[in-house]
Amino acid sequence: MNLLLISRDFCYTDTCLIKSPGRIEVSAWRGNVQGEIMLGIIYLLLAGILGCEASKMLTGEGKRVSGINRIWLMLPASFGVGTLLLTWMVYIISWFFSVVGKAENPLLYGNIIGMTGAAVIMILLSVQKYRKQGSYRIWNIDKTQDKRRLKKEILLFGLLTVFITYMMFYVFYIKDGILYSGLTVYGDYAPHTAMMRSFSAGNNFPTQYPHYGGADVKYHFMFQFLTGNLEYLGMRMDFAYNIVSTLSLVGFLMLLYQLALRITGKMCCGVLALFLFFFRSGMAFFRFTWEHIQAGNLVETLEENTSFIGYTVNENWGLWNFNVYLNQRHLAFGLLMVTLALYLFMDWLEAGTAHEEKGILWIKNRIFSKEGWKSRNLDQALLMGMFLGLCAFWNGAAVIGGLLILCGFAIFSDGKVDYAVMAGVSIFFSCLQSKIFIVGSAMSPQIYLGFLAEDKTVPGVVKYLFWMSGVFFLGLVLMVWFMRRRERAILVSFLFPAIFAFVLLMTPDINVNHKYIMISYAFLTIFWAWAVCSLWKGRNGQSGIQKTMGKILAIVLVISLSVTGIYDFVVIIKGNGAGRRVTVNMNSELTQWLEENLEKNDLLLTPEYSMNEVTMSGAMLYCGWPYYAWSAGYDTNYRAAQAVTIYTTSDSETLKKTVQQEKITYILFEEGSEFEQQECREETIAAAYEKVYETQDGRIRIYKTTE
Repeated sequence: MNLLLISRDFCYTDTCLIKSPGRIEVSAWRGNVQGEIMLGIIYLLLAGILGCEASKMLTGEGKRVSGINRIWLMLPASFGVGTLLLTWMVYIISWFFSVVGKAENPLLYGNIIGMTGAAVIMILLSVQKYRKQGSYRIWNIDKTQDKRRLKKEILLFGLLTVFITYMMFYVFYIKDGILYSGLTVYGDYAPHTAMMRSFSAGNNFPTQYPHYGGADVKYHFMFQFLTGNLEYLGMRMDFAYNIVSTLSLVGFLMLLYQLALRITGKMCCGVLALFLFFFRSGMAFFRFTWEHIQAGNLVETLEENTSFIGYTVNENWGLWNFNVYLNQRHLAFGLLMVTLALYLFMDWLEAGTAHEEKGILWIKNRIFSKEGWKSRNLDQALLMGMFLGLCAFWNGAAVIGGLLILCGFAIFSDGKVDYAVMAGVSIFFSCLQSKIFIVGSAMSPQIYLGFLAEDKTVPGVVKYLFWMSGVFFLGLVLMVWFMRRRERAILVSFLFPAIFAFVLLMTPDINVNHKYIMISYAFLTIFWAWAVCSLWKGRNGQSGIQKTMGKILAIVLVISLSVTGIYDFVVIIKGNGAGRRVTVNMNSELTQWLEENLEKNDLLLTPEYSMNEVTMSGAMLYCGWPYYAWSAGYDTNYRAAQAVTIYTTSDSETLKKTVQQEKITYILFEEGSEFEQQECREETIAAAYEKVYETQDGRIRIYKTTE
């Protein structure tokens, strides 16, 4: 399944620049708009309005679920669906004008036609509805189910939006022309910002991967295209990246809250699920505290420590905490669309679990009965399948995780034909994109039992889960036996992505399977929230002592489920504060020179660069930081060997032959640089090729290899 080819992510550890006469044209177009940022705002508003109409068709206009305020369904759905549709429209049009029309600035045409087209569609729809109904409103959600709860929800999501916005800008912002990126997140930002800039400052059609230029793109890039396009429209890069990231994460959490409310019927469960989402469970803090109590330096260590703690493999990378959503921001967008699908297909699941049959007979009827397969809403299934499929190059892991959960839903649901149709359409669109963007195969899926557990046996995996997540996963496995049929079916389905992470290896790097565990974790917080709220409230007929003990147990449970995550959050704050940020000069002359002089088909050889003035130019690097390309499925060993040859050979003929063979058009030499731990040499390069650029401090020189 080609959908699997785009499921990897990386692990942890502004000015308008004129490139060509065509670029001047874009600058003039922008200048006609008062406040250049407005074009980006208009783009997002158009996407939201377009998405609202599409979401009405998807969710059923006027359809209500008892006790659910529909606005928190429609707002994220409108953003997600509209952004998905408009951005793909702009990309396809831009691709056409670049590849077929040979336009130097395809985004100019993509945005004009795409945004105009979206506006025309909305005008036609509004006219049609006005003629039919005598009035037209964008939002048809005034029939609030619970007005008292709505006020509390407005406060909740208002505070949530402020908090997430603050965190996004805390770890990634531009001030006085300098880009600041926190140390816990910048590793992932290196390929992401390079991809953004390849669109906003370049012409990356057909799309390539900036850290492995001159080849196909094996990485899901549409979120980066969106942010790059917003920068092209006038938004400063940090605003573009952070605004879209905030909307994606807030939208996902709105839907997670709605899903929790629908499953449990309790607002407190929805709120607590969001709390547990931010602060993961785990045993690391308890062990860490005990060790330093014994050493007698607990207070000093807690005050001074700026690194994530952990006792399982790579836990100290920040694999299991909120840091994931700060550096892998496209994951939230993918989960927004996945959660929308889960919410909608709850109708099918609730119908399947509502039958009166018991045990084996019920399961048998879900598989072999007409009701178990008969289509319930084929149109909705088709639309949702298309939207999920179109998410494949936004975040492939989220799509895979979502399909796994929906597969679990399907087992226990009526209307399995709709699930099959939805999955089939989703896979079709995913495979179609993979065939277009990827040459050959990015990876070979294989059985890999045990994930990161050092002991791959069942007891070893159980031990690993305990130290990594405390009671979170193991407790739920026990809890499932005491639940009703509906809740049991949902919980088991939510576990499917985590099980997948311990069974299959999709990429060269097993660490990236952490996303599937995080997907399961996000949804399973609902059930721990339910358990805590139930203990706190108690049951009718309980004595005062029993209710008190329940409240104490609820408090203990919340602490055990969150204390490690709370400390990790403190580390995020300290680890990305003053003096702990990577900086890049956004007004760099080197960046500007590369933008002005390199064409779309040029290939630049550099040392092993991560995120710097060169990557900010949007240039295609022959082999940037190898990990980024290796984890995405590229053969970095080959290119690394060729780069070492070019940088170290004393034979000019070998140099010229290798450069020509690899189609490298520029070579960048930096004083004191290395490639694969071998010192880069300049003498042979300088003798063979013309020097076309040198920085004012003489630190960097660029040589052109072609006439």
